[in-house]
Amino acid sequence: MLPHTQNTYWHEFSEISKYNVQLNYFERLWAAWYAFIGNDVLATGIMSFLMHEIVYFGRSLPWMIIDRIPSLNKYKIQGQKVPSAKEQWDCAKLVLLSHFTVELPQIWFFHPLAQFFGLSTTVPFPSIFTMAYQIAIFFVLEDTWHYWTHRALHWGPLYKNIHKIHHQYSAPFGLAAEYASPIEVMILGLGTVSSPILWCAITKDLHILTMYIWIVLRLFQAIDAHSGYDFPWSLHHFLPFWAGADHHDTHHEKFIGNYSSSFRWWDYVLDTESGPEAAKRRRERKLASSKKAQ
Repeated sequence: MLPHTQNTYWHEFSEISKYNVQLNYFERLWAAWYAFIGNDVLATGIMSFLMHEIVYFGRSLPWMIIDRIPSLNKYKIQGQKVPSAKEQWDCAKLVLLSHFTVELPQIWFFHPLAQFFGLSTTVPFPSIFTMAYQIAIFFVLEDTWHYWTHRALHWGPLYKNIHKIHHQYSAPFGLAAEYASPIEVMILGLGTVSSPILWCAITKDLHILTMYIWIVLRLFQAIDAHSGYDFPWSLHHFLPFWAGADHHDTHHEKFIGNYSSSFRWWDYVLDTESGPEAAKRRRERKLASSKKAQ
């Protein structure tokens, strides 16, 4: 073999495959990437950033296409407000700027921080069960963080100076999920990153693949919540505690209430739900309370 071919990714994959037959195909691909780059911080940084960009814009693209299909407009929550191509482009520019100036440095710093707390990047991968229950915990932790910080961002000065940018679109669309002030991106993004790090610090049991799957699912959740569409097969119709697009769309339309990201329970328990049904329940409670007082 010629010397210049020995530094390729596929050469590393071939070598690892020879001596690690116990690893599955994807584990060998993973190990070859780290061996090929030769620097764990660089390998994780490149992979993390590329994954984020591909998933974010890849998941946003179907919603952009759906916006251009008139027959699907009946499923749009605010049917009269379809974003124009200019609005989509303006949004994409700010999101890209935020990704490169705010999120990229955070992603690069993530590996050393996570390694300090015991994050694993080696193979074999953890079991599906392990990843599933850990991700479920991350969803609950992030939702709690998101509720309280998002609610705080609606306090006068914080709303005016930070959160107002995100509310530029009263009828949200998928691409606008991360359309926000750099400060807000850091504050709310901290919930996504710190939940796994906190878990890792306590248990010393977390693989970066679990982290990646969690971030992919969180991106899907955020983009879908901003999609502006409520289909009969949308998840909240099967899981009543799931927030979904109808929950967050109302938040953008009314500019208050429905502060949670993934679930509905914080808004329900603390009576911060927004929308006609929530207003009706409040009126009924108030009426029942006044009758009881008489």
